[in-house]
Amino acid sequence: MGRDKALLQVGEKTFLDHLIHVLQPAMSPLVIVLGHHADDIERQITFTGVRSAEEIVILKNPDYALGQLSSLKVALRYLVERPVSAAVMALVDHPVITTDVVRLLLNRFREGGAPILIPTYQDRRGHPVLFARRLFQELLDAPLDQGARFIVHRHAAEIELVQTDEEAILWDIDFPADYERLIAKWKSEQQRL
Repeated sequence: MGRDKALLQVGEKTFLDHLIHVLQPAMSPLVIVLGHHADDIERQITFTGVRSAEEIVILKNPDYALGQLSSLKVALRYLVERPVSAAVMALVDHPVITTDVVRLLLNRFREGGAPILIPTYQDRRGHPVLFARRLFQELLDAPLDQGARFIVHRHAAEIELVQTDEEAILWDIDFPADYERLIAKWKSEQQRL
């Protein structure tokens, strides 16, 4: 992208602030793992509209260059010591998920208990992904070069795909052109409302 994705704007909020606003009402604690430019990004988090900033934990991953799984492992090392039954992994480059999708995953987990829940839109898998606590140690032991997909493939028969009508679960923002498309879609959606 050439700049920190966490600080890109969507509407009135940065990607990270939007995700905090979406995730925090549905879960506690909300664990944010920062890597590249962590101190600068942390200073710019606004916590606008959050229920309680005390329920938000900010951790830093000095090994962020090793990939996303290294950051997930930082969060899981924190969560394994807490009474949580699952973790929802939301990526900053999938910034416009909604609280409805997060709650849908959490409710389905409570109802059925599948160890991995993945939202889908028109049969395409998206984010965020829910991992049951029983998979935390496997994720912690997984090879960094293979990412969380290693565990997803290992437990393929146990995955529950959760259909949603929210296309935004697929919107992965990696390049400037992706960001431009996101802004155009966001403006179009806001005008529709």
